[in-house]
Amino acid sequence: MRVYHTIAELRSALAGASRPVLVPTMGGLHEGHLSLVRVAAAAGRPVVTSIFVNRLQFAPSEDFARYPRTLDRDVELLEGAGCDVVFAPTEVELYPEPQLFKVLPSAQLSAVLEGAVRPDFFTGVCTVVLKLLHIVQPHAAIFGKKDYQQLLVLRAMARQLTLPVAISAAETVRASDGLALSSRNTYLTDEQRRQAPELYATLCQMAGRLREGVSAQQVEADALRILTARGWRPDYVAVRRQADLGSADGQEPQVILAAATLGSTRLIDNVEV
Repeated sequence: MRVYHTIAELRSALAGASRPVLVPTMGGLHEGHLSLVRVAAAAGRPVVTSIFVNRLQFAPSEDFARYPRTLDRDVELLEGAGCDVVFAPTEVELYPEPQLFKVLPSAQLSAVLEGAVRPDFFTGVCTVVLKLLHIVQPHAAIFGKKDYQQLLVLRAMARQLTLPVAISAAETVRASDGLALSSRNTYLTDEQRRQAPELYATLCQMAGRLREGVSAQQVEADALRILTARGWRPDYVAVRRQADLGSADGQEPQVILAAATLGSTRLIDNVEV
């Protein structure tokens, strides 16, 4: 496995090879990331994993400065997971000048739920992903379903901009107690870590009630009340259409999405219905 820190080095290394599969990450890797690498490796093409903490998707009040940066450990984990190339640019390498040209995603997908709470988030994500796609020129890029709304936004970007890349999804990886794996789980205290699976359990209960015919509005209201009573600070708990995050009418596949803060740690999760 090779590690490159500059665009020129990476492009030189990839020249003449078959188009790779890209796994974009911000580092702080865990089994969820490694599962994406294994999915990518199964395609039979070279696997490029990028590691870059993207300042553009963080608001000034968010955790950019303390986000886990564990490059040496990440490289060791990737080597054992089947990665061929690691691209770990510095901020100056990826943004050599102020990034004045940015991708503004559709408000229909990006201004709701996560985008309503974090207004610049999806612009930052789309901008850095588009840059990475141009740099790597992959056949496909793999993203996890844990970031469900992000996945839909990136698929729409690729479709609308006619990008020659498939945006593929991999299932959410969970701990044995149901908690979705996340780099931010390291922020949880021991007591909060024991409580954190409540979010996924609540979403599963919601899914069961929806299947029984309880209305989405009632299910959402009850979940918000339960989480708040247990000390969570929910930003949203919403039942939406899987296809486009529009209002769920019960006739099409649905997804339940949630974001809530426990202590000082904000967690997101979702369950397809």
